[in-house]
Amino acid sequence: MKKPTIFITRKIPTKLLEPYSDLFDFKMWKKEDEPVPREVLEDEVKQVDGLLCVLSDQVDQSLLNQSNQLKIVANMAVGFDNIDIDYAKKMGVVVTNTPDVLSESTADLGFALMMATARRLNEAAQYIKNGQWKNWAPFLLAGTDIHHKTLGIVGMGRIGEAIARRAKGFGMNVLYHNRNRKREAEVKLQASYVQMEELLSQSDFVISVVPFTKETNKLFNKEAFEKMKESAVFVNISRGAVVDENALYYALKSGEIKAAGLDVFEQEPIKSDHPLLELENVVCLPHIGSATVQTRTEMIELCLKNIATVLEEKAPLTPVN
Repeated sequence: MKKPTIFITRKIPTKLLEPYSDLFDFKMWKKEDEPVPREVLEDEVKQVDGLLCVLSDQVDQSLLNQSNQLKIVANMAVGFDNIDIDYAKKMGVVVTNTPDVLSESTADLGFALMMATARRLNEAAQYIKNGQWKNWAPFLLAGTDIHHKTLGIVGMGRIGEAIARRAKGFGMNVLYHNRNRKREAEVKLQASYVQMEELLSQSDFVISVVPFTKETNKLFNKEAFEKMKESAVFVNISRGAVVDENALYYALKSGEIKAAGLDVFEQEPIKSDHPLLELENVVCLPHIGSATVQTRTEMIELCLKNIATVLEEKAPLTPVN
C-alpha cells in the first residue's frame, strides 16, 4: 500500500522526519532561507496528502483548488492569516497551528526588544563600532528606564501573559486590553484591564501581541499614536499589518512617541531602504520571535504530530478549523 506523501515548504533537519519514515514519504523544498516558488507549490500540492508550511506561504483558495487528496495543512506558526481557513474547512482540509510551544520564547524576544529599544542598545553598539566613543559623558546614549514603569499589553493571550510575568520581575505596573476580559489573569499577574484609549494614554511601553484580523487591521494608526505619551516606546511582535507604518514613521520622526521596536512588518522581508530603517530610534528585527533552536524544533515536531494524527484519522492536537 502506498504511503501518504507530505510536502514541506522549507528545508528542515531530516533527523526530525526519521520517526515518521515508515509512515510517510516526504518531499521537501531544497532551501531553508528562500520560499518555495508558487508554481512549485501548486504542482506539489496536487499530489500530496499533507502540507507542512510556514507563515509566508499563501494557502489560499487558488492553491487549495489545485489539491486532489490534501487532508491537512500544518502551519508552523501560531497565526494562520496566510491560510483561507473557511475554504479549507469547506474542502474538508484540516488546518493546524503551533500554539503554546513558542509562547515563552516569543515573550523573551518581546521583552528583549523592549529593553534594547528603551536602552538604545543598537545605537550604543554601533557607536563603539564607528569609533565614536572617546569620553564618558553624563547623558551619553541615555535611554529610558524600564523598571517601575507602566506596560500596556494589547492582546492578553498566552504570549501576553508570559510578557506580563516578566514585567512583574521589573516591578512594572501592567495594564492590558483584550477582546475578552481575563479575570483569572488579572489575579494571577496583578494586571489591570482597561479600555484601549486609557492603555495608550497611560502606558510608558505599549506592546502589541494581537492576532491579525479585520478588527485589528491598522489598529495602531495615526489616532492611536497621538494618544500615546511623547515618552512612550511602542513594540510590535504580533503581525505587521496591525500597524499603519506610515503613521508610525511620522509619530517617530515628529517626536510624537519616543521609540519603537519591531519584529514584524506589513511586507516581509522589508527592503533595506524602508523608511523606518532610517530612524535611529527604531530597532528592527527579521521576524525572529520564536527563533531559538529548541522552540523551532518543537514547532516542527508539533506540525508532524498533527499530520500523523490526522492521516491516521484521529483528532488533531492543535486544530484551527
